Amino acid sequence: MKIVTSRLQLRPFTEQDINDVFEYCHQKDLGEMAGWDIHKSVVHTEKILSDWITQRRKLAIVCLESGKVIGHISIEADSEEGRKDTRELGFVLNHDYHRQGIMSEAVNAVLDYLFDQGILYVWACCFQNNVASKNLIEKCGFVFQQEGTYRMEYLNRNISSYEYRLSAEQWNNKN
Repeated sequence: MKIVTSRLQLRPFTEQDINDVFEYCHQKDLGEMAGWDIHKSVVHTEKILSDWITQRRKLAIVCLESGKVIGHISIEADSEEGRKDTRELGFVLNHDYHRQGIMSEAVNAVLDYLFDQGILYVWACCFQNNVASKNLIEKCGFVFQQEGTYRMEYLNRNISSYEYRLSAEQWNNKN
């Protein structure tokens, strides 16, 4: 799957992406806001990137101008009810590219794609202290559903979250 917008290409990861992925996954606080530990070495990133390539559930966000991988969007199956018509999104972006509208451009492109493929519901969640993700999720049209908790194993603690949902009908009415 490849999706192209005015500034971005969303595509499956390749082994050649290793240095760009390490660059953003190594940034302080970035992974913690998404529920995973900071990458401490390229070897660590290499193992994780290999899994991403095999599983094919994450799309690299590539800046068209530079060809650099600047983040990713994960598209997961419904983890709560196992519905075939439902997906869950997760996303992360290199700090150097924040506050430029890049992630909302990427998320909107993925939503267009998913709803065109017959998906009826998409969920997005964020930690309650992650104001930037909360604002992005709401900007993209997701509607708050409930509070939840997420288990961060590497920290051995639970984190409070907000859970949002967007339906194909809501998306079509918005656009």
